[in-house]
Amino acid sequence: MKDYVSRMSPTEAQAFQNAVQNIVSQIPRGRVTTYGTIATLAGWPDHSRMVGHILRHSPESGKLPCQRVVNVAGRTAPGWLQQRPLLEAEGIRFQPNGHVDMKRHLWAPENADNEYL
Repeated sequence: MKDYVSRMSPTEAQAFQNAVQNIVSQIPRGRVTTYGTIATLAGWPDHSRMVGHILRHSPESGKLPCQRVVNVAGRTAPGWLQQRPLLEAEGIRFQPNGHVDMKRHLWAPENADNEYL
């Protein structure tokens, strides 16, 4: 199983949270990225589930465009009924199966080699 939180010290966990929030804040309107991409950019590629946890539970997340984060298949967050309408309002198109059209809307930052963007 991925996302072993015990591997992170409290300092690393705080740095990871800050990196996740910084990365999400940079996702452009009309684009999406994945939990895994964010975890990788933040330096912890096996912690995609922790990205979701941070976005769901962090008080700062209310100020972030969290709707722009989907899973690798383009599925929206389970139970978040507002996510799809928010994305559609930004011009994001969905496939007939209900997934985001990732070929059209995936955001991959140009400077992805920088750990925290």
